[in-house]
Amino acid sequence: MTARVVETVLPTELGTFRAFGYRDAGTGQEHVALVRGDLRDALRDGVLTRVHSECLTGDAFASTRCDCGPQLRAALTAVTQEGAGVVVYLRGQEGRGIGLVEKLRAYSLQDRGFDTVDANLALGLPADARDYRPAVSILRDLGADAVLLLTNNPDKVAALRDGGIDVRQQVPLLTPVTPANVGYLATKMVRFGHYLGAALTADAGRALGD
Repeated sequence: MTARVVETVLPTELGTFRAFGYRDAGTGQEHVALVRGDLRDALRDGVLTRVHSECLTGDAFASTRCDCGPQLRAALTAVTQEGAGVVVYLRGQEGRGIGLVEKLRAYSLQDRGFDTVDANLALGLPADARDYRPAVSILRDLGADAVLLLTNNPDKVAALRDGGIDVRQQVPLLTPVTPANVGYLATKMVRFGHYLGAALTADAGRALGD
């Protein structure tokens, strides 16, 4: 079970958020939720929400191999502009849940032509090992039972709905394509069913040789 441990104030370049720290009693894994504004005011239409998986390389090191860093910044900007919303940051989900070093091993296979899915599988790892149940617990704790979910991932929508969260709308979170991430985005589109938008879909299709 994921339980709240602490609440504090976090000033950022985008303004001040309330930061809620959580810990899973079984695994000891820690997570954080950044909340902007009064979520109760947003419940009627749904709380603008991002459930973001930890990505050290993208979020902290600004790697262009993925779209994680730009998506995190776009989500924080979106909830700031909205005036109320939440970004749930799930730790322990590096590389779709395989861990940092295994992700780097998968990168080395991608350098040799594997896509992100086949690289994981070649290492004997799942294509996606993430568990969104902690996010469900966190959203319930915050009173965000109805959300507008910032995601391109249909599996994330399904996981939250399966947990009892009312996902009123899936809101695409589109970020620029780069030469370094176009293959990664193409794989997410073709093998995971992610929505990329018309322009990104065309770029991803070219990356696959369509």
